[in-house]
Amino acid sequence: MRTVLVLNGPNLDKLGTREPMVYGNTTIADISAMCVSFGADHDMSVDFRQTNSEAELIGWLHEAAETSTPVVMNPAAFTHYSVAIRDAAAMLTAPLIEVHLSNPLAREEFRHTSLISGIAHGTISGFGAQSYILALQALATL
Repeated sequence: MRTVLVLNGPNLDKLGTREPMVYGNTTIADISAMCVSFGADHDMSVDFRQTNSEAELIGWLHEAAETSTPVVMNPAAFTHYSVAIRDAAAMLTAPLIEVHLSNPLAREEFRHTSLISGIAHGTISGFGAQSYILALQALATL
């Protein structure tokens, strides 16, 4: 069984109550359960994590790089400004898929720039919680 890390950045622990008109009512626990269930049905062990700490997210990316583990990552706000997370993600040797619940290009201009997209295998955004499942489907076929 292949292990996949699903990594989530800041404020995603507030899903379900944070700006539901943008992010919906689905909680991070709901998304985790969806991902773990999808993984079990597709011979993947999904290790789902969320942090508000840039350092912790970087540590997880280092771990994935050292073990050649594929990553699905929603860097959240770190997407737009964290060179440190971009550099850690660039060390990955297995596929990286960037996900976003909303479509950053349909939002404020400062969200239009992703430091992660240029090093990701692909980016999936705008499909709510389904973005994660689409990313896991992509990994299953790579």
